[in-house]
Amino acid sequence: MKIEHFALQVADPIAMARWYVVHLGMTIQRGSNQAPFAHFLADDSGQMLIEIYYNDEFEVPDQASVPAAHFHLAFVSDNIEQDRSRLIDAGAKEEGPINTQPNGDLVCFLRDPWGLALQLVQRAEKLLA
Repeated sequence: MKIEHFALQVADPIAMARWYVVHLGMTIQRGSNQAPFAHFLADDSGQMLIEIYYNDEFEVPDQASVPAAHFHLAFVSDNIEQDRSRLIDAGAKEEGPINTQPNGDLVCFLRDPWGLALQLVQRAEKLLA
């Protein structure tokens, strides 16, 4: 089976979708201005989707309190230093330095403006073709 999407309950899906489009290069495949304001965002490969929405029947998880190592959304970066700086300038918060892994991968954590942990990964060798 193939994963279609991963869903997240967030406080402001419309603003979050806009930020992800502008700063992470995602595209809105489907969006709604009516409750639950669901937005399906595709990465630049067009092969993976995340859904963000707000359902007022449920609490919004406090993503800022979840350790980044426990839960994060990872993005491939061709220039991790440049992307990290650019995202911080756009309102992301740094969550530690860029680290070099034993296999040569460069990784770092940030928090988007809503507290969700993002990981930037510059792989020494691609994981997927």
